[in-house]
Amino acid sequence: MKRFFILIIGIVVLVLFPMKRIWAQQDPMYTQYMNNILSVNPAYAGSGDVLSLMVMSRNQWVALDGAPATQSFVMHSPITKHHMGLGFSLLKDQLGPVNQTGAYADYSYSIDFAHGRYLSFGLKAGVNFFEANLSDLETVDPNDPVFANDISRNFLPNVGVGLYYHSERGIVGFSIPKLIQNQINKQDFSSEYVSKENIHLFFMAGYVFDVNRIIKFKPYFLTKYSTNAPIAIDLTAQFLFYERLWLGAMYRLGDALGGMMQVQITKQLKVGYAYDITATKLGTYNNGTHEVLVSYDFNFGRDKVISPRYF
Repeated sequence: MKRFFILIIGIVVLVLFPMKRIWAQQDPMYTQYMNNILSVNPAYAGSGDVLSLMVMSRNQWVALDGAPATQSFVMHSPITKHHMGLGFSLLKDQLGPVNQTGAYADYSYSIDFAHGRYLSFGLKAGVNFFEANLSDLETVDPNDPVFANDISRNFLPNVGVGLYYHSERGIVGFSIPKLIQNQINKQDFSSEYVSKENIHLFFMAGYVFDVNRIIKFKPYFLTKYSTNAPIAIDLTAQFLFYERLWLGAMYRLGDALGGMMQVQITKQLKVGYAYDITATKLGTYNNGTHEVLVSYDFNFGRDKVISPRYF
């Protein structure tokens, strides 16, 4: 139990109270991130040519009390006559005593380069609701001023931008989903402990290759960078069998490795599951990470659904 409290306190300090030279990545991570691009890149809105809905649930470090748990919901649709797309996303993220809930709207405008190639520009705007019940933690020093008071910031507005180039087989995307460094805590005991919403930069790319008539191969990657934190790199490879079944593996450099499976049940409905194993010493204290997604595309009788969608 003592190890657990020391671990949770260390996580909270890194997330909430970064020192002058120690910063942590604050945005949630996903194993099936290529199915949740809108959460980090507003330029993705409307890229599927139909109204799309997706829900995802991620339970990280199972069996570790206070471990991260994330649920997200996204929907987006094109406005084809105007080369625009609209989207909306909800996010709930919990890590120990820290709770975040975000609601964001997305807008994209696309330039058509013919032959199914598009360059989209995106804007994101919304608000984050933040709470940290620090007084509930058992600390080594009961008089530590950092954990003396709870944090409740119920309105943290933000805006973001993104670029997204895509064709039928490949994508390249760059985004900064939060441009405003909102101050989270307002403690006056030391300027060294002032915590802010950190700016994150995302870059992703991927492509689909034909192996033969029944198998396709899709390698892709995601890099995430925030100030004074190590660059996070996810490398993923998937195989598509008979246009129905996706099987793949992921490696997050220096952090985790895992596998995933997705099934295209109908042209409109897809379900997916991923399991990660922690590749660090933290793996001793948990039973891995589970992630589930369900997505659905509405065609409204127009038979426009592209199945399977590669991105």
